[in-house]
Amino acid sequence: MDTDRLPGCYRHPDRDTGIRCTRCERPICPECMISASVGFQCPDCVREGSGTGHRPAANAPRTLAGGVVADDPRLVTKILIALNAAVFLAGLAAPALVIRLELLGRYVEFFGAPVEGVSTGQYYRLVTSVFLHVEWWHIIGNMIGLWVIGGPLEAALGRARYLAVYLLSGLGASALVYLLTPPNTPTLGASGAVFGLLGATVVLVRRLRHEMRPVIVMVVFMLVLTFVPLGGSLNVSWQAHVGGLVTGALVGLGMLGPTAGRGRALLQWGTCVAVFLLVAAVILLRTGELT
Repeated sequence: MDTDRLPGCYRHPDRDTGIRCTRCERPICPECMISASVGFQCPDCVREGSGTGHRPAANAPRTLAGGVVADDPRLVTKILIALNAAVFLAGLAAPALVIRLELLGRYVEFFGAPVEGVSTGQYYRLVTSVFLHVEWWHIIGNMIGLWVIGGPLEAALGRARYLAVYLLSGLGASALVYLLTPPNTPTLGASGAVFGLLGATVVLVRRLRHEMRPVIVMVVFMLVLTFVPLGGSLNVSWQAHVGGLVTGALVGLGMLGPTAGRGRALLQWGTCVAVFLLVAAVILLRTGELT
């Protein structure tokens, strides 16, 4: 018997944790922990302390990052998966839609057709390409990653902050692809955004003072697959993965770095604005090179 192993969460026994509820002292994992005035509480103690459960939002239980605890801690993740699936099916039904939504810096059709791409003002491609897939194995792999990595992160951040990490990571991934790849190279997929969630998860694990080795091993393994894909024939965009990972880590630092206080929300959303402006600067720089 391994006496050094951490106890399992009382709601998720398979998840080891070193955090305990300050009221009942039961072990709780990041998905179950709710910020209290001192330490963290489990959902049962918060429910008991809230009486009828109808309290003003200002007094509602908060996540680790200060977001309001939701009844369904994976709702945004489910919506994102559904949205990716819907766009995938739409692309199968109308292949021309893929051409209109994929990330493309600049492409010139001959015989008088217009120049198309981000550099001509089609900036929407930087976002729509993040929700676009054309192969079943591609979307399945990305959605499994989104569910496994995104679910616990959404519970720790709260819905709005989690969505901000996802969207900014996807945009950061697209920006680095736009900057470093040939302008006529089409790129698509949610992997950059998923890597961003992974980057934020590294920050989360660090904040919780959990064992870092498992998550570091995961990051290294995913990067190895990025630069040396299995089979050697898969067309993997390392620019998207690296861009998403770095962006997600930066936004995660802003979300999880500050402790509870009056200025925490300002610092969190200020970080999001700063990251967005940095990404926008990269995009405008590349557009200037291509025009």
